[in-house]
Amino acid sequence: MFTIDAHLDLSMNALEWNRDLTRPLSEINNREQGLTDKPDRAKATVSLPELRKGNIGLVVATQIARFVAPDNPLPGWHSPEQAWAQTQGQLAWYKAMEDHGEMIQVNDLASLEKHLELWASDTPNEKKRIGYILSLEGADSIVHVDYLQQAYDKGLRAIGPAHYGPGRYAQGTDATGKLHPGAYELLAEMERLNIILDATHLCDDSFWDALDHFNGHVWASHNNCRTLVNHNRQFSDDQIKTLIARGAVIGAALDAWMMVPNWQRGISTPKAMNCNLEVMIDHIDHICQLAGNTRHVGIGSDLDGAFGREQCPYDLESIADLDKIPNLFEKRGYSKTDVENLMHGNWIRFLRKAWA
Repeated sequence: MFTIDAHLDLSMNALEWNRDLTRPLSEINNREQGLTDKPDRAKATVSLPELRKGNIGLVVATQIARFVAPDNPLPGWHSPEQAWAQTQGQLAWYKAMEDHGEMIQVNDLASLEKHLELWASDTPNEKKRIGYILSLEGADSIVHVDYLQQAYDKGLRAIGPAHYGPGRYAQGTDATGKLHPGAYELLAEMERLNIILDATHLCDDSFWDALDHFNGHVWASHNNCRTLVNHNRQFSDDQIKTLIARGAVIGAALDAWMMVPNWQRGISTPKAMNCNLEVMIDHIDHICQLAGNTRHVGIGSDLDGAFGREQCPYDLESIADLDKIPNLFEKRGYSKTDVENLMHGNWIRFLRKAWA
């Protein structure tokens, strides 16, 4: 089944992990044998050939670069200008993939419909480009609001104002507090340009503040349920209900610590914690029960978000294994239409409305 993944950090992996994502996954992992600089070395699950193998023809692909103040222990850049330059390097990689015939940017209704037509055709997947919708994870690299027009002109169509910790515009995971004053101007410009607000990673205070001040289209590219795993990174039921009321789609994430309670990074293992794709269905089902339908769920795997097989469902060896999800969803009593909603239909409907 045609699948949309609403959150992959492809350019980060290409540039910071030095992965040639055009190569077979086995080759990428073999080349990383013995490396210890990243926790997921030799355990990658994502490459462009694997996306084609799994019929994952459209992804929301990120730019990401955090600014860190002197007292911020998180990794990041020491000035917004450096962060901006990093995101422009990431954009250059996407453009190189376009020049190489591997990817194509999808940024409006016409390009969306053309791309969907390609992936519905009989052309072999090996000859199809992976479509990507450009998203910015954390707005720290927007030096000032005037930069947003530049970013939009280069294809940016969604922004999550914060990532981890305190940001220049908003507070993210593990931080607290409302938006910074400059964020209101940022949200207004996003609304003018019709840039989607990604509510993922916003701490509770910033989440409510952002939704109070933004009247455009909202989604959550990769987020799970606090009722099932109690952490501020997850959405509470009240947040989920509010997103549903706003017409949002919420993408289920496959980072194990977000899927099962009491995960200890670097210690827990997926098998020992019984973390499999059924757990992903638990989170999706919880949202469906709150909504009373299947029109607000999707996939936002984050499978290349600085983790690999050591921290994802044990029954997933590569991103192509997302094709196991339809059968698991149907076993819960969901219909074929429900499955299509989850795998691609909800994201497509959202984009058609947002870009009409």
